Amino acid sequence: MNWLTHRYDRTVAKEQLLDPAARNKRTDLDGALNYLLIGSDHRPGANPEDQRSDSILIVHVPAGMRQAYLISVPRDLLVALPAAPGFPGGQDKVNAAYEHGGGGEGGARLLSTTLTRLTGIRFDGAALVDFSGFKQVIDELGGIRMCVDTPVRSIHTKHQFDAGCQQMDGARTLDYVRQRYDLPGGDYDRQRHQQQMLRAVLDRAGETHLRTDPVKLDRVLRAAGGALTVDTNGVPLDELLFALRGLPADALRGVQVPSYPQTIDGVSYVVLDNGGGGLFTALRDTRMPQWAGANPRWVNRL
Repeated sequence: MNWLTHRYDRTVAKEQLLDPAARNKRTDLDGALNYLLIGSDHRPGANPEDQRSDSILIVHVPAGMRQAYLISVPRDLLVALPAAPGFPGGQDKVNAAYEHGGGGEGGARLLSTTLTRLTGIRFDGAALVDFSGFKQVIDELGGIRMCVDTPVRSIHTKHQFDAGCQQMDGARTLDYVRQRYDLPGGDYDRQRHQQQMLRAVLDRAGETHLRTDPVKLDRVLRAAGGALTVDTNGVPLDELLFALRGLPADALRGVQVPSYPQTIDGVSYVVLDNGGGGLFTALRDTRMPQWAGANPRWVNRL
């Protein structure tokens, strides 16, 4: 399989997505790992308009790689943004960091610094996911199975998503996981649905017997590579993938940052509940399994 990892490695764009202040000095694959995952409709060099990040996740993998936590950062979370070229810094929604940093590599750097200041952790790597390209990945996999818990009509396409488990192609999946209006949990439901999408993609990739279908595998790898820009903090991509492949199928947990919506001066924000309810301390102290067990309200099995 070495030729596959090398072929995949060549298709993935590589950038310095992490600011030096947000970067771990050395990544130890035998220790706890923290990665920043940014979902956007724009890759580096794209149109600078509408450059806010649509999804922000911190992926935490405790030492031993028996579990992984997908921590969704609310995009409307009120935070202090550091200064950047052409931007003096100040209070704003966290997803504005990507815009104020200019999108792409610069936007990811400012976002990484913002999150390091918020959480106190440094990252072992980052990935920028182009959602329009991710749609092709799902299509190459033959679609994925998503379970709709609450009926909702898309504000973008007017498609009605009925309750129940169903097969979705890439366009339908991304339309569904972008919805937050008319859902009981609002943006918290949207975060959970995006976590479920990532789990469904991983499940589907494991079901389609890609190893025995080299043509299909090549298409999937090329689509995935075209949708990703990565910063592995100096770790060869094949080594990282080899280490992560040992995660058990039921290892993923979705985590929501303890927080609540609040309107300030007529603007809707999300603010931390009691400083995040000890979540960031648990991340820094590598005690996520203990925190998850004590805070089931904010954790769901994917």
